[in-house]
Amino acid sequence: MTEKYYKYAKLLLINGLCIKKNQPLVITAPIESIEFIRVLTKVACELGVEDIYYDWYDDELKHIIIDSFSLSAIKSSCFWNKSIHDEYAKKDAAFLFLVSSTNIMHDISSEKLKVASYQSLHTRSLYRRLQENNEVSWCIAAVATEEWGKIIFSNSKRPTEKLWNTIFDICMINEDDPCLTWNNKMSQNSQFCQKLTNLNIKVLHYQNNLGTNLKIELPDNAIWCGGTSNIKGHNLLVNVPTEEVFTTPNKFKTNGIVYCSKPLIHSGIVINDIKLTFTDGKITDYYASSGIDELKNIIEFDSESDMLGEVALVDYNSKISASNILFYETLYDENASCHIALGRGFKECLKEGDKLDNQSLENIGYNKSENHVDIMIGTSDLSIIANTYDNKTIEIFKNGSFNI
Repeated sequence: MTEKYYKYAKLLLINGLCIKKNQPLVITAPIESIEFIRVLTKVACELGVEDIYYDWYDDELKHIIIDSFSLSAIKSSCFWNKSIHDEYAKKDAAFLFLVSSTNIMHDISSEKLKVASYQSLHTRSLYRRLQENNEVSWCIAAVATEEWGKIIFSNSKRPTEKLWNTIFDICMINEDDPCLTWNNKMSQNSQFCQKLTNLNIKVLHYQNNLGTNLKIELPDNAIWCGGTSNIKGHNLLVNVPTEEVFTTPNKFKTNGIVYCSKPLIHSGIVINDIKLTFTDGKITDYYASSGIDELKNIIEFDSESDMLGEVALVDYNSKISASNILFYETLYDENASCHIALGRGFKECLKEGDKLDNQSLENIGYNKSENHVDIMIGTSDLSIIANTYDNKTIEIFKNGSFNI
């Protein structure tokens, strides 16, 4: 396991963050991942890092605090304070976020979860602004924990070990040189993004047998991205793993109905069988067979969290989808399925987006919500018809797979 930890750590630091000698590093990780973090730290030191801040978290501790504290105490608690991220952002630090999955929050009131989520987001405003403008190095990846392993491999005698091996397989850690393998994969992905960008798609029309019938309009000259983000001249693999190509829609011009194909896990709550109705960009009706209060929190988070900020295409036959595992973790499940995101868009997907003022961004339909939540909608029979700005019609997705 140690050798695979080492190769995984190298992938995250070299491909994920393009870490530089003497660059500060912030690691956000569950306390249960200490064994891997020791190896990660060793690799970081070998690469010349001399300043590491560990931002540990524990879901059981978080549950105790949210459950026990009053709403006013949650609002004022320093437990959510992430201002240290702002301090390290000023030092040009790289940020590695290591996630796992839990359903421990299922018995917490939706109102408390909403307040806790809001507080966590708003104590690192500088970091978030820099991230939005691609001015800070960051990467999100997963670590196996016992609880997450038990959620998806409940019949296994060694669920954590099995989950680690699954992560290693999907992230291609078993290859001789995972860093080179990912470089080659992202090079191919970049060529495909350019092909989609060149089409200059105006409208995407989604249909499948679940009942989805959704039209999403894109800004003129929308840019398709995927795999890597160019941050300060370096192509960072910000999501490990990744299979998606994505762009930012016009938030005002989504119409129709979409049925979600996988459960959504948000704040530790499982939301099943989501159905959303859009009219002129906004959600006008919504349904979930469970977790409806948390879905309401997502939709009502702020003034634009009920509008789209991302559309992402993922082949139904992707490596993660082919595993036939429901991970109950968005980082993995979103890369097994086409998805849309409620909330903030990506300026990098707009022509000269980093140079546009607020009014120009609003005119384009850029979503400036403080939240961003991915919702999976891909199926094996999904069809996506693209209508371009030069009046061509192309079925870019057929039977759940790319058709171009």
